[in-house]
Order: sequence, then C-alpha cells, then structure tokens
Amino acid sequence: MAALIAASAGSVLPVTVDARSPSDALAVHGTAATDLARLEKYWAEVTGGKPPSTSPHNRGASAPDIIRLRDYLADVTSATGRPRQIVAQGNNDDLLIPQTSPAPAPSGSNKPAGDDLLTPAPSGGDLLTPAPGGNDLLTPGANNPADALKVAPGAAKDSDEAKKKQADDEARRKAADAEHEKLFLETKYPSASTCAVCHVKQFEEWSVSQHAYAQVSVVFNAMQTKININSGGTNGDFCIRCHTPLGMNLNESVYGSNLDRSPASREGITCVACHRVNQAYGKISARMATVEGDIYSPVYGPKGGAELKRVLSKPEEYRVSTSKDQPGRAIHGSVKQAFFLTKPMFCGSCHDVTLLNGFRLEEAFTEFKASPAIKERGEKCQDCHMGRVQGVASGYDFGPAAIVGGVPTKDRKITNHTFAGPDYSVIHPGIFPFNVDAQKLKSLAEWLQFNYKAGWGTDEFEKAAPKDYKFPKAWESRDERYDARAIIKTQFERLAKVRQLRLQVLRNGIQLSDINVLRRDTGGLQFAVDVINVTQGHAVPTGFDAERLFFLEVTVTDSRGNKVYVSGDRDPNGDVRDTHSIYVHNGELEEDKDLFNLQSIFLVRTLRGGEREQVLPTNLSADVLPFVRPETRATVLVGHPLGARKHKQTIEPLGRRTATYTVPAEKLRSGERYKITVRFIAQMIPSNLIDTVKDGGFDYNMSPAEIARAVVNGSVAVRTRSADVVLP
Repeated sequence: MAALIAASAGSVLPVTVDARSPSDALAVHGTAATDLARLEKYWAEVTGGKPPSTSPHNRGASAPDIIRLRDYLADVTSATGRPRQIVAQGNNDDLLIPQTSPAPAPSGSNKPAGDDLLTPAPSGGDLLTPAPGGNDLLTPGANNPADALKVAPGAAKDSDEAKKKQADDEARRKAADAEHEKLFLETKYPSASTCAVCHVKQFEEWSVSQHAYAQVSVVFNAMQTKININSGGTNGDFCIRCHTPLGMNLNESVYGSNLDRSPASREGITCVACHRVNQAYGKISARMATVEGDIYSPVYGPKGGAELKRVLSKPEEYRVSTSKDQPGRAIHGSVKQAFFLTKPMFCGSCHDVTLLNGFRLEEAFTEFKASPAIKERGEKCQDCHMGRVQGVASGYDFGPAAIVGGVPTKDRKITNHTFAGPDYSVIHPGIFPFNVDAQKLKSLAEWLQFNYKAGWGTDEFEKAAPKDYKFPKAWESRDERYDARAIIKTQFERLAKVRQLRLQVLRNGIQLSDINVLRRDTGGLQFAVDVINVTQGHAVPTGFDAERLFFLEVTVTDSRGNKVYVSGDRDPNGDVRDTHSIYVHNGELEEDKDLFNLQSIFLVRTLRGGEREQVLPTNLSADVLPFVRPETRATVLVGHPLGARKHKQTIEPLGRRTATYTVPAEKLRSGERYKITVRFIAQMIPSNLIDTVKDGGFDYNMSPAEIARAVVNGSVAVRTRSADVVLP
C-alpha cells in the first residue's frame, strides 16, 4: 500500500498548482489537492482517526508519503502563493509539461475520472482509450501541444549529420549491450564453443549429437508450446527443462525463439549441462541444479584433476591461465571428481520421465535396470552409447582428453560424445551442426537468409548470377558467400557421417529374420518375418516410444514389376495408413490392417467413459478446463493415472515379434514368379505429429510441409529382406 501511496504522490508532478492565498501554501485545488485529501483520509482510516504527524522525529513512522507530498507542494509554491514555474529540460521532457484539470468524477464516485488505468474518463484521458483530440499516449493529436509523440522544437532542427551520428551511437550502444549480455551469461555458463578450444575431439562429436540437437529441434519447440497451450500453461518448463537445462536455470522464456536464446542455452545438453553438476540427483526428470561460473571455474569429471595439475605446473609449455587477470589461454582452474558421471543413474536423471500427474512418459532407464545387460553382463549405459561403436559394448578409445595450445595431454580412456540415435536434423545446416566457424561468420538469423539450395557461394551460381541479383544485406559480399559455402560443405559432411552412425546404432538394435513362406498355392500366398530386438539393454524403440515410427514396409511384385500387395506404404502426407492418417480419417484411403508398427499408443479416457487414441495426450482431451491436475489417488497400483495410459508396442530386450501377411488368391496368377521385399523403416516422428503441434508455431520460419518433407526424407531402411516365390 505504501507503494501505491508513493505512486499517487508522484502523480502531482505534471499538475499546475494554484495557491489560494500567500499564507496557505497547501490550500490548493486540482489533482494535487485531491490526491493529498485522499491520502490524509486513507491515513485517518488506518490509524483510527489520528492525523498525520508533522513532527520531524515521527515522520518516518507515521505517514512519510503524505509528509513528502506536503513538503513538495510547499517547495514548489513561492512566498507569494503562486506556483513555481516548472521548466522542461531541453523543452523535451513531456512528463513535466503542465496538464489540464481532471474531468468530473463519474456518478457515485468520490475520485476524479480517469484517475485509474481501467476506468476510461469522458475526455479519454486514460492510457487505453484514445482522446478525441489525440491526447492519449499512442495517437498524435493535431490540437494537443502536450502530445508525447510530437517532435520537440529542438529536435526538428537537427541536421542529417546529427541524426546519423545519433543512429550510429545507438547502434554501437546496442552492440555493446549485446556483448555485455553475452559476457554476463558466459560468466554463468560457458558455451561449448569456448570448451572447443582445447577439447576439439569432444566438441566435434557432441556438435552433431542428439544432445546438441535437443533444444534447436524445430519439432520439439512447437510440441512443448502446444502442450502448454493445451494445459493452460500449467505444464510450465516440464518438457523444455530436459532440452535446455541451462536456459531454464537462466529463467529464459519457455516460448522463446532459439535465435534469441543465450549460446549455452540453445546448445541443449551442452558441456556444462553435465560437467557442472556436482551431485547425484537420481530420477528427477531433469530438474537439476547446474553450478554457475565462468570458464575459470571448476568442472566435474570422472578422473579428477591430477592431469590438470600437471598441465598447470608447466605454464611455459601449455601457456594457460586460470584467471582473467593473467595472460595465457583461459582454462578451468580445477577438476573435481564426480563418480556419478560414469554411472547409469546419471543417464536416468533425464531418460526416465514421469509427468506431473504420474504418467510414465519415458522408461529407458527403468527398462535398463531390468535388462540382461546389467543383470547378467554388468554393462552400463555408457558402455554402449559412449564407446568405440554406437549401440554395442565395444570398449573405449585411448587418447588425450585435451589439446592445449597444440600440446596434447597424457593419453587416457576417453568416451565418445556423439550419442547417435533415431533423431536427425531437419533445420538449416548453417545452424546445425554447431560450428565455431559458422558462429564467427554470421548470426543464426543471418544464416537463415543464406540460400544454400540455390547454390550461393558456388562457381556455377556466382558466375551465372545477374549483376542486379538482390542478396540480403548480410550476404552482399561475394567472398563471404564463398566462405559460407565452404562451411556448408563441411556441415553436410558431418551430417552424412552422423547419419551412418545413426544407422549403426539402429542396426545394432534391430534385426530381421529371413522371410518364411507359410503358404503358396491356389488359396493364396502367406509369409511371415520376425522383427528381433538384438540389444540387451532396453526395449526397441525406447525413450519417447510413442513418437517413434518404426514399421515394416512390405511389397509383393510380379515378374513385370506390378505391385500386387503392399503394406506399410504412405499417404500423400508421408504418414503410414493408420488411424492417425488424415487421409484414412477422411475416408480417402483404406486403413492398413496389416501394418506392423512399433510406435506405442497413447490412450486417453473420454467423457463417456471409453478410451481413444491420441498423438499428444493432455487434459484438454477429457474436459474443457485445460490445466494439469494431480491425481486424486496413488498411481502405484496401476502404474498410470486413471485418465490416460500408454499401450506399449515395443519389443523387450532379446525379444522378437512376428509379422504375418496374406495375399488373396484373386490377386495372384498360377505359375507367376513373385518377389517379396520387406524393409524395416525408422523415422524419428510421424508426419501427423507435425500437424498436431503446428498451433505452437515453428521456429526458423519453417512451414509444416517443409518440416514433414525433411522428416520423411530423413527416414532410413535399417534392415531389408527379400525372397522369390513361384506359385504352382
């Protein structure tokens, strides 16, 4: 309340004071007197009728705001009782320009009209309603000499040189502010690009990883926004805190564009997201504190700091500095041992996700704890996903953990930070993979303007481009376009490499049996194939299994190449013909009854008591009040909240699932040779998810169709089997 009183006292500044007599400097009329009367009345009410004390010894304890108002009015009123003239500084201080008296109060009110921000005054003098003469803050008025948007008399005479200087000064100020902000954030969480100076190998592996892609993913950001829309915002940062823990610790908006985030934030699971965690948190769905500090602050690693101490003891050889006040290459001053980094539980901190209402969304770590990998072989998550070969326990490489000033540290066991998996990039290659040279050349927003598909920066394009070709200002330099093309070439090479590693980890998890022909006669053709999970550590697929499109594409063709049977084909949107296909839903295509798909199914309870499938389950499905509710009873008995559950379609470790197909006799000819082809296709998400989350908007100015095409084009055939059959 004191703040409100102080605000009222401050509101007298632009009001003209008209004293009634020289002897009564406080006998005024207008807004100032009204404000003072209201304040005195309020004080009398809250103090039981006692007037405000005027004693200087009691002012701090009685009504300081009223006393300050009285003192102010006495100060601005001269001995003759006339108000002291208020001069606007530079004739350009609109807050000090005198205003007219307030309008009469509305009927039944004891305060002047337009005095608050919500009740429009008849004259339109509030902040929300434009005045007839343009007397509001937004609309210039021709008859309003006190218009806040009018150019001050002195400003109109400024020369073009002065305007240009002012614009240049403003640009420099903004650039300086941006650099200061960057430096401020670097004092909290260093970017991976900073770590890349010494840890070159680790940075190159990480820069194309799913950990690095976690936050820049255009689909994820739209999806978590859509979930918050459907839950009235009550889901908060539950999803995004896994994808940018540093961004959430920096209190960045959950809805912000990655173009505006701090460098460490948009790097997702970046270096310090793991190596600045100082304790084992357990299964907490990624709600972990991250120790703040600049590049000189301690980091946490499995080996401790013995090798670092040796490096620091030889400054002449490694030329390092542990303080910004010392010359040399910046380096963290110590490495503290963190044993939990080598334990599966550290991975489980993020890779077991239980929603706020008890819904178990991801269970990769839970699956691992019950698997043969740990029970029979004693293997850890790190053994398969950070070793020499992606997806299988294959031992670790040995080499220097860092190269400092061209001098390598002593060889030791080193882990691989590629973390290949089913996800892949569908965004501009200038943004991902993370590339230090790309970041130095242009900003993310400028990279989005670089039309690499048109051939910018290639000899073919540059020689043929007309002289009046309009390039964005950031890319007008021909040399910079060539530099950008060289970077894009490197990016495509790295994306191709990680694509092979993704295929490697998928093939180390999925196998197909030979095609088993069960029947081939006049009654038709029947055959089967087994899909086998050859991993011992978790199900296939695992993690966010309800969004993984892992399916069999099956075709049977005759000797002339005509298709007589197909399953696992796609609709025009790139979806398989399941119940989530828009074309199937609209009756334009038949549902694929033989579809073999390992994508788990979300089932939500409807108002009528039944269940239905949904791609993205939220409370909006069951009721019209969109917010996340806690369960009214414990979920431990059934393992899921009563309103939703997940029907898992995954294959357990070392398990198998048989897919059987029958081709009707009427589609076959006696004596004909038929070719059966079975392909196991892995796609990170279905196209219909993009349609579901499009309400959240897509970053980087990408369209739903553009994203869907990239998603479908990124799918891979993990395994292929074929067989020839001749009908009798």
